[in-house]
Amino acid sequence: MWSKEKILTLEELLPVVAGWKAAGEQVVFTNGCFDLLHLGHVDYLEKARHLGQRLVVGLNTDASVSCLKPGRPLQDEVSRARVLASLLFVDAVVLFNEPTPLALIQAVLPDILVKGDDYQISGIVGHEVVLQNGGQVLTVPLVAGYSTTRIVERIRQLG
Repeated sequence: MWSKEKILTLEELLPVVAGWKAAGEQVVFTNGCFDLLHLGHVDYLEKARHLGQRLVVGLNTDASVSCLKPGRPLQDEVSRARVLASLLFVDAVVLFNEPTPLALIQAVLPDILVKGDDYQISGIVGHEVVLQNGGQVLTVPLVAGYSTTRIVERIRQLG
């Protein structure tokens, strides 16, 4: 499958997810900005995917990122989506324009909602929805020392 084919609208994603679930596959959902893809992101996404059979990544649009992180994103949403979709362990990428992925989580109803271990379960957006629908909310260990902010700071120091 070409990476472009993994980038779906919510309307396109829902029947795909329904098919996966009907086939007995557990759907894992995570989200983020993924501005400059680095080892921390790759490790995190790979761990998330191994929690189930399918991984859906909710990706903040450019407008959403700029509200959360002034001066960002560094890469546009099309570029960020395409890079994420190129990863073998990512099954679908869906953009969302809201400040949080709550509406997306409510629509997808993943079997497993996952974030990095820098979150508490109670602080993960959508945890109530997933738990009320019989799903799990989990965290995975992050690779220490990797962040887009840190990379940007290092580039500025070198420049």
